Amino acid sequence: MTLKRLDKLLNADAETGLDKLVHRAQEMDDLTAILQDALVDMDAAEIIAANLRDDGDLVVVCRSSSWAARLRFESERLLAAANAQGHKATRLRVRVSG
Repeated sequence: MTLKRLDKLLNADAETGLDKLVHRAQEMDDLTAILQDALVDMDAAEIIAANLRDDGDLVVVCRSSSWAARLRFESERLLAAANAQGHKATRLRVRVSG
């Protein structure tokens, strides 16, 4: 790959696949932070990642099955936190990172 092509890939103003990927990763990171902030009375670091699918499913990845159960119990709080920031989350899905 030439330097010119690499420079084009890394150009933040370009609408490249890499730019879209970086933007999407930032959106997921921001959503994860929103959900962690909503769990101020819990160990929010147990949430590893979050994603909002096009169908409204808010997918949260956590560290253990016990945390998955706790997060399911907090589904209304998590959905409300996401929606308060302009997301259109309708259902919570919790996954455990294996």
